[in-house]
Amino acid sequence: MDNLIYKLFQNFQLSLPELSLSNLVSWIASGSIMFGGIVPYIPQYLQIKRTDNADGFSTYVCLALILANLLRILFWFGHPFEFPLLAQSVIMLATMLVMLHLCTQVKAMQEISTRKRKFTDPNDDSLKTSSSSQQLLVASPLKAFIDFDARYFWQWSRFRDYVLFLAVFTLTGALVNYLFLGFFVYVELIGFLAVFTEAMLGSPQFYRNLQNKSTQGMSVQMVCFWLSGDLFKTGYFVVNEAPMQFWVCGILQVSIDVAILLQVYCYRGQQPRRKVVQAPSSAHIS
Repeated sequence: MDNLIYKLFQNFQLSLPELSLSNLVSWIASGSIMFGGIVPYIPQYLQIKRTDNADGFSTYVCLALILANLLRILFWFGHPFEFPLLAQSVIMLATMLVMLHLCTQVKAMQEISTRKRKFTDPNDDSLKTSSSSQQLLVASPLKAFIDFDARYFWQWSRFRDYVLFLAVFTLTGALVNYLFLGFFVYVELIGFLAVFTEAMLGSPQFYRNLQNKSTQGMSVQMVCFWLSGDLFKTGYFVVNEAPMQFWVCGILQVSIDVAILLQVYCYRGQQPRRKVVQAPSSAHIS
């Protein structure tokens, strides 16, 4: 059997890489880089799925990661880097789309549930609003990407609107990349924007916690995975002599992760602030 496998590799002129400790460590590190990025979002995904509530998770985290990885792929065409980092970008794009799909689905179900409670349980004080607010609640319009309303950017009602935005962004980025790929400054700028956007992915979650004065609904496990992953990733960048943009922004990521964990300590036991529903002025009601 062993001879058969050996002859098969000889016929196809293939050779197995030498199995050594250094190669084994390198393969494990590459696999961790490729698939380790999705691990922090598993507990957050399960928590949203279990509670049917996505209020504690900022979908702008998904936006930051999607844009960062799309820019990183564009950067690869001008400044090729290691394959595991490129594969990581593709895998993270798919992961963020899955997270967005779940959040959109949960928020849509919450809205339907709220409407049912509103008009079947008049004694529910938490849902009492003015008559004008009731009318708006019944006929609340869908928030769509094609409306081009900046007030509802990345707060659209349907998952397909997010996909449409990403398709437009990708096609536009690909065209610009094709036109300016020969310019060194452009390539380096794309690389910096990619890693800087990814470095800031924790900032929307930090801001959401700051607004709520609470970290309830946010998976602490997710942030701990962020921190451990970012520490590992930054070290990987330094050891493998990745472009400077990668490891500098890696340090920034670690700093934001630590800041969010400090929020967990400072806001421990606090409930999130409730959003007050206000009816718009009559001047806006036809």
